[in-house]
Amino acid sequence: MKFRRFGRTGWQVSEVGYGMWGMAGWTESDDKQSAKSLDLAVENGVNFFDTAWGYGEGHSEELLGELIRRHPKTKLYAASKIPPKNFNWPAKPAYKFEDSYPTNHIIEYTEKTLTNLGMERIDLMQFHTWDDSWSHRDEWQRAIEDLKREGKIDAMGISVNRWEPENGIEAIKTGLIDAVQVIYNIFDQNPEDVLFPLCEEMDIAVIARVPFDEGTLTGNLTKETTFPEGDWRGTYFVPENLNSSVDHADALRDLIPEGMTMAEMALRFILENKTIGTTIPGMRKERNVLANTATSDGKGLPKGLVEELQKHRWVRRPTEWSQ
Repeated sequence: MKFRRFGRTGWQVSEVGYGMWGMAGWTESDDKQSAKSLDLAVENGVNFFDTAWGYGEGHSEELLGELIRRHPKTKLYAASKIPPKNFNWPAKPAYKFEDSYPTNHIIEYTEKTLTNLGMERIDLMQFHTWDDSWSHRDEWQRAIEDLKREGKIDAMGISVNRWEPENGIEAIKTGLIDAVQVIYNIFDQNPEDVLFPLCEEMDIAVIARVPFDEGTLTGNLTKETTFPEGDWRGTYFVPENLNSSVDHADALRDLIPEGMTMAEMALRFILENKTIGTTIPGMRKERNVLANTATSDGKGLPKGLVEELQKHRWVRRPTEWSQ
C-alpha cells in the first residue's frame, strides 16, 4: 500500500481508503462479512475509513469503532459525517441554513458519532451535505472552532453534492475546512477545473468518492440490471440513467489493458491524479478488498491510456434522480 500526505493535517493515509456506506446503507449488508472485509483491509495497509451517521443511523459508525478496537496497535483514521437536520440529501439552494446545520445540531451529532465510535475524538468530521450560500454563517464556523478546541475533532471537511464540485469553493476559502470529499472518476473529471487547483493552493486534502460511478465503472451493469427492493441503487439507476451509464461504460471496454478489469483501470485512473489524498471504494466482500488494495502498487497506467480516458469526461447536471 502506498501512502499520501492528507493536506495540511500532515497525516499519511492509504491512497486506497475504505468507503463504509455499503456496510449499512445498501441491502444484503452483513455485519460478520463486513468485519472480515474491514480486518482484511487493515491487513492490506488501508488506514483511512469513511463512514457517516446516515449510514444505518449510526450502525456503520459502530462497525468502525469495533474495527479500531480490534487493531489497537495500528493507527486507523476515522472520518464521519454530520447529517443535515432536515435529513434531505443533497442540499439544495432552497434549504435554509437553520434547517440544515444549526449549532446545536452540529454538536449533537458530533457527540452521537463519538458515542457510536466509542471514542473521545474523531480524526475527521464532515458536513454530509453542503450549499455554498451557507459559507459565511458564523454559527458553523464557531461550532467547528469549539469542537477543535475541546478536542472532539481533529479536522473538519465537507462532502460536496453530486455533480457540483464547485459548490463548496466559498466554504474552503474561509480557511476552516481541512478536507473536501468529492465525486471523481473517469466520467466525473470536473473537479480538476476549479476545485483541485484551489485545494492545492490552500493545502486542502481531497477524498475521491464514488470511484466506480455507483457500479457503472465495474463494467458489470447491463440495461437489464435490477436491484433488490429497498436498495438505494434502484432509485438512482432509473432507466434514463441506467441506459446511458451502460453505454458510457461500454465505450471504455476496448481501452482496458489485457489482464486488467474495468474496475482496476478506474481506480488506477484516480490514483494518477496526485491531488487526491485517498479514494474510498466500497468493499463489502473480501475479494473486493484484495482487488482494490492491489491497485496501490505504484505502477499506475500508461500515459497514453490516461490521455484516452480523459476524453471520456461525462458532464452531468443534478436531476431529481441523481440525489
